[in-house]
Amino acid sequence: MKIFLNVIFILILSCGFTSGQNLNLTPEESVRISFQNSNDLKISQSKITSSKAKISEVKSQFLPQLRLNAGYLRQSNVDPYLIIIPFSPEPVQLSEVILNNYSVVLSLRQTLYSGGKLLSLRDLAQLTSQSEELDFNVAENDLAAKVLNAYWNYYKALQIKKTTDEIVLQTEQHIIDTRNFMINGLATNSDVLKLEVQNSNAKLQQLEAANNIELARVSFNKILGIPLDSKTEINPGELNFITDNLDLNALTKEAMENRDELKSLEYRIKASDENISAVKSGYYPYVSLYGNVYYQNPNLRIQPPVDEFNTTWDVGVSLSWDLWNWGNTSSQVRQAEETYKQGKITYDQLKDNINLEVNQNYLNVVYLEERIKVSKKNIELAEDSYRVITEKYNVQLATSTEITDAETSLFQAKINYIAAVVDYKIALIKLNRSTGNKLY
Repeated sequence: MKIFLNVIFILILSCGFTSGQNLNLTPEESVRISFQNSNDLKISQSKITSSKAKISEVKSQFLPQLRLNAGYLRQSNVDPYLIIIPFSPEPVQLSEVILNNYSVVLSLRQTLYSGGKLLSLRDLAQLTSQSEELDFNVAENDLAAKVLNAYWNYYKALQIKKTTDEIVLQTEQHIIDTRNFMINGLATNSDVLKLEVQNSNAKLQQLEAANNIELARVSFNKILGIPLDSKTEINPGELNFITDNLDLNALTKEAMENRDELKSLEYRIKASDENISAVKSGYYPYVSLYGNVYYQNPNLRIQPPVDEFNTTWDVGVSLSWDLWNWGNTSSQVRQAEETYKQGKITYDQLKDNINLEVNQNYLNVVYLEERIKVSKKNIELAEDSYRVITEKYNVQLATSTEITDAETSLFQAKINYIAAVVDYKIALIKLNRSTGNKLY
């Protein structure tokens, strides 16, 4: 049933996205769409297919190679070859002049010994293919991280816009109340102007928030691989930002065990080692068994040549050995050995970078956990302050300056909380990514 639903989903996606289409996406659906449309993943998948074809190519060299050659040759006319025999009145023609030559040759060759080259090339191709498959996993996880990062930034832009809308409505209501106070002589025109300035600033922030939503939507659509003007909407569901107690040592160990980048590089280092063996095979002879069947007119093995098709054959063993090539093989071996050394150094560098990445992401998550708590507390304090100032202002025991300051503080507290929550969500994604956990 699950396979059937996935097929239906892919068929829907294959129909394409039309301009202006409305989509309401969860994080999981967003990742699936990006996987379906990603050219980077298609390239990575193509590399896997290519590497598997390389394995088949190398394995084919272990098997007998059968080749057919055919040709036709027309020669210019020449005088026949004549010899004079004593006591013969006329010269004797030993063979006729054959101007048309036809040849069909069927050749079979089997490698008997290659100095271990074919075995090394086969293992190298298999290791490279395994590395490409792991690289594909890395590409999927990287893309998922980008999609989720764009998703939550889009969510943050929406929440900020929602908060600015609330502030605009609050300031507009305060302007109405203050004008009523002014009619009754309880407020001045200066108080109204202060609140109008506050309202104007809130509307500017509202416009900026609306623009940020469109910018976030466009970036989100781009990563999903759908038309930029698609009216995508998001449905994150219930947000849960509670995590278990994180242990840095356990996270670092998990990263070293799970990161596909490390596993891929391990395979490539082993492939480099096999490449050294393949190159060193140049120091040894190359032995093969061969056989040929000739169907020719004239067949040169039949003397004197006759203008008719005849079949002959031969079998043999050949040995080829580069006894001296001016250091060509040793230079290739040295290059292969240096490539192997570079891979080992790169592996150590990658481990250090992963260790640093996990540490940084861990510290950021811990910091943002505390930041959420503080930001939430600040909202509570700002709301209490705003409520008290509003009550006082309604009975003219507080000034317009105090009410604008309270609104500004509340607005900033809400924005800080939204930023802290979304940043924490993104930090968790980065931490899971750095420890090698799948994000999809």
